[in-house]
Amino acid sequence: MFTKIKKRDGREVPFDDSKITDAIFQAARAVGGEDRELAVSLTLEVLRALKQKYNGQIFGVEDVQDVVEKVLIEKGHARTAKAYILYRDKRTRIREAKTELMDVVEDIIRETDRDNANVGNSPSAKMLQIASAASRNYYLTRMLDEDYSLAHRRGDIHIHDLDFYATTINCLQIPLDDLLREGFDNGHGYIRPPKRPASATALAAIILQSSQNDMYGGQSFPFFDKQMAPFIDGNSEDEVYQAMEAFVYNLNSMHSRAGSQVPFSSINLGTDTSEAGRKITRNFLLAYEAGLGKGENPIFPNVIFRLKKGVNFNPEDPNYDLFKLAVRVASKRLNPTFSFMDSSFNKAYGDQVAYMGCRTRVMANRRGPEETTRRGNLSFTTINLPRLAIKAERNLKRFYQLLDEITELTINQLYHRFKVQCRLRVKDIPFVMGQGLYMGSEDLKPDDSIEPAIVNGTLSVGMIGLAETLVALTGYHHGQNKDSEELGLEIMKHIKEKVDEACERFDLNFTFLATPAEGLSGR
Repeated sequence: MFTKIKKRDGREVPFDDSKITDAIFQAARAVGGEDRELAVSLTLEVLRALKQKYNGQIFGVEDVQDVVEKVLIEKGHARTAKAYILYRDKRTRIREAKTELMDVVEDIIRETDRDNANVGNSPSAKMLQIASAASRNYYLTRMLDEDYSLAHRRGDIHIHDLDFYATTINCLQIPLDDLLREGFDNGHGYIRPPKRPASATALAAIILQSSQNDMYGGQSFPFFDKQMAPFIDGNSEDEVYQAMEAFVYNLNSMHSRAGSQVPFSSINLGTDTSEAGRKITRNFLLAYEAGLGKGENPIFPNVIFRLKKGVNFNPEDPNYDLFKLAVRVASKRLNPTFSFMDSSFNKAYGDQVAYMGCRTRVMANRRGPEETTRRGNLSFTTINLPRLAIKAERNLKRFYQLLDEITELTINQLYHRFKVQCRLRVKDIPFVMGQGLYMGSEDLKPDDSIEPAIVNGTLSVGMIGLAETLVALTGYHHGQNKDSEELGLEIMKHIKEKVDEACERFDLNFTFLATPAEGLSGR
């Protein structure tokens, strides 16, 4: 009846009606049908409709699919028609994604988009970005549920580090003291404990790099002053300064992740009052203040200076001079940032709370000890609050309805990612899990699932744009109007309650945070 059909790329190829039968039968089987003869009969109806419509003229693949849908609906096969339409839509999205991927690759080859300050324009950087684009494409079209994929594409949510969705976890507070005291193996042989300050800081940089190669997010030392103190005790100020200077240089020059990025590193310090601890903090801050070789501002490490009354907050405190030095350095280098151990949510833990440079705080734990060290965030997804507010058109009831829907979707997506991460084995994350850096990984074997360890991590719901949300809902942000401020607090409380409910429902550590959105705001 027909001899040729036009493909989407314009080529004319031999017409094969068995492909129509196969597609109809596949759609029927998706809804429980098993009658291939009926699929053949419906194919004949499609051929008759094509002959009547095109009368000898050549037609394309999309034309055939339009007629198949029409015939299925007219002949009373609505469920099969729906399955066929969904399958067709999925194939269309995959084709479009492939085209989009090729466009992205072309742009990357021309010029690397430096949306991260620690990504260069080297060949390795371009290769990494091409691989990232391909990974994102795969997860959006092949792994994620349609609801999650569509919400991310539309910008209702942002799934952070989507390119690493199924391959690793986010960040970690590293037990530096244990690794330096006992030595470690990062895959190329055992490294013995250091004996000099310069060796200790060199190994500290290697530890950050090795951990970074296993994970996509930030790497942090939670107590850098205390953890490093045993390895500089008794050494001169000059020797310690040289070691700290080398540490800063290394973290801004030694590349990881395919040779394109330096580790996203953070250190917490400020509360060790021992002579060695004070010497570390003082000389690190002085080295950081001096900058790199020609005075350039160091990008890394992010520095978090702990503040606590009785330690360094008041003039009579033993480390108050270090606090003053930290303020001086911050005024010049925009680092350190400051964490307050006496705040209401930290006070119960003394000075044991540590932060990542991305502001992640990990402390409470439903599945193990409430400690910072050896734990981190597994993944996080951000809710686009301003988009919800704009869609609500100043209708608060509608806004909360949309907020509940998207918060529930975000929580379920995070749980989906957690279950995907649980499929990973220790040997997939060989340094972090194989060397026992993560809480709960100490006794795991190479082929064991990492689930017993990562139940101690956190799954974070993020939010962005509260001020803009309030303007869209009320005309004022929280700094302009008391009612807007109260509404903002109510919105935050509402989301937090949903997150707390998720903790109970899944018995996992769900958390709520304000997203560090430097690379997200332009979406």
